[in-house]
Amino acid sequence: MTESILDSITEKYSSLTKSGKKLANYILENRLDTQYLSITSLATNSGVSEATITRFCRVLGLSGYNDLKLALAKCERTNDLGDTSDTPQAIHSNDDLFTMCKKLNDSYFTSFRETVEQLDVVSFNHAVDLLSRAEHVYCYGQGSSMVMAMEAWARFSTITGKFIHIADSHMQAIATALSTPRDVILFFSYSGATKDMVEILDIARERAIPIILITHFRNSHAASFADVSLICGYNESPLQSGAVAAKIGQLLLIDCLYYGYCSRQPEVTAAARTAVSEAVAKKLL
Repeated sequence: MTESILDSITEKYSSLTKSGKKLANYILENRLDTQYLSITSLATNSGVSEATITRFCRVLGLSGYNDLKLALAKCERTNDLGDTSDTPQAIHSNDDLFTMCKKLNDSYFTSFRETVEQLDVVSFNHAVDLLSRAEHVYCYGQGSSMVMAMEAWARFSTITGKFIHIADSHMQAIATALSTPRDVILFFSYSGATKDMVEILDIARERAIPIILITHFRNSHAASFADVSLICGYNESPLQSGAVAAKIGQLLLIDCLYYGYCSRQPEVTAAARTAVSEAVAKKLL
């Protein structure tokens, strides 16, 4: 493969199928936007099938769509810290501490704003209903999304013991296989497109276990499994994996779900919070 993925696309353009050329044209004209799209969104925007995108990646010598997005990100102008130069929140090594803090602050507010703008009230209420009725709520995720699943478990553990966090993907599969439709899976996946996620959600769907998905991509593969999808804001570049700004929107959704849950049984949850506070107070000096 040539040094630049754009050169590789140009080099192989004449040998592509009609749909492959259509996809190539879209990517070449929208290379910055493409790196932020899910495979489903790219298929819709370019007017080709997901299978065409997968074949296109193989022709370019890539193992899959995520490799294509990463290659496109590397083609964009980046600064000495690897941030995309064209974004206003890009941090440079010569920025002073105040400037860095200001740019990060702006990115966090962007995440908050975009998350609130995409919050669907009907979906949110449905998610709260599912959590309130569930016997157990399993909080899952992989990679940096696993950290968000742990955050959800830690937040809800102050009011109920029915939330369970499992980090290992094998143990997630085991727990899911033993769950029932009376349980709920709260799954975190910014991309909505990881292999481990598909394996877990496939088991959950076979067992008719309700799934609440927190993701950035409304039309992601994971969304096809979910009973409810809640969308977090902020466009994270493939070179910014694990960005705090991408987590901020997810934290907001966790807290919204938390207070929505509390509002269904205010006296019970208030008593639980008091009991937890008194127990933790004994740990303090």
